[in-house]
Amino acid sequence: MIKTALQKIFYVVLMLFIISIISFGAIHLAPNSFFASGELNPNITPQSLEQLKKIYGLDKSLFMQFVSWLNALLHLDFGISFASGKMVKDEILSRLPITLLINIISMIFVFIISIYLGITAAFKSGTKYDKMTKNISLVSYAMPSFYLALILVILFAVKLDIFPISGLHSVSKLEGFAYVRDEAWHLVLPIFVMVFGGVGSLSMYIRSLSLDILKSDYIFFAKSRGVGKKELFWRYLLPNLSPPVVTILGLSLPGLIGGSVILESIFSINGMGLLFYQSALSRDYPVIMGILIISAFLTLLGNILADLLLLKLNPFSKN
Repeated sequence: MIKTALQKIFYVVLMLFIISIISFGAIHLAPNSFFASGELNPNITPQSLEQLKKIYGLDKSLFMQFVSWLNALLHLDFGISFASGKMVKDEILSRLPITLLINIISMIFVFIISIYLGITAAFKSGTKYDKMTKNISLVSYAMPSFYLALILVILFAVKLDIFPISGLHSVSKLEGFAYVRDEAWHLVLPIFVMVFGGVGSLSMYIRSLSLDILKSDYIFFAKSRGVGKKELFWRYLLPNLSPPVVTILGLSLPGLIGGSVILESIFSINGMGLLFYQSALSRDYPVIMGILIISAFLTLLGNILADLLLLKLNPFSKN
């Protein structure tokens, strides 16, 4: 067990190092820089630009910039944002809670609805319910999230005036339950868009897996013994369906950070997605690198947690 844990830790550290090199190189190979707009400003002298670059360490070679950034990262310091002048860590922590809230709620609904629709459609294969589920899933899979968001805003926010157009709060001075209710009301449309967009592919995947399991020999044998649907589900279908679902759940973990870039931009929600989008437009290297490293860490963590959970579900499996 200790050997396996050490191997996992070494794997995470090695992969983070490789990802940091690739990400750092890709960002600096992109055209323009954070100071590109300043270079076009006639009021800024070349000496001022050079002074700014020196303050942020951009006058050094790429190798020395990477070494300095990596050394700071070892102390959990992501540097200073070029745009705001604040610590990147503080910027991320201030935006993280709302993004996690939106994505965790959406993920819970996506998995619950997808599992229910997929398994029910598999049990009722070939019926009208199955066809209806496939049609809904097809629309969900094909519908662009930004287009659906704009339609919902125009219909429910502009024309019907049921939900707010954007932001998190209508009134700033709210406390207690009124504050929570107001924020929840603002999040209805964004969460609905995320849930609707995620249900399509996952429900069809679960339906396909469930159909393969239900066509197995041991299922026919269980049915011949008079096993009912409930027992068939709990004793045969769910145990065999759990490993792939757990794997998908582990791979969904990095989506908690950057899975709502477009929606946060449309609904003007100051979360991690909007921060990443704004930082990419302004070439704010420290913020971009900080978000990329956190997302990479969550991806690796999700894989490890999925492996450990799969090992718990099936102790005889090998990693």
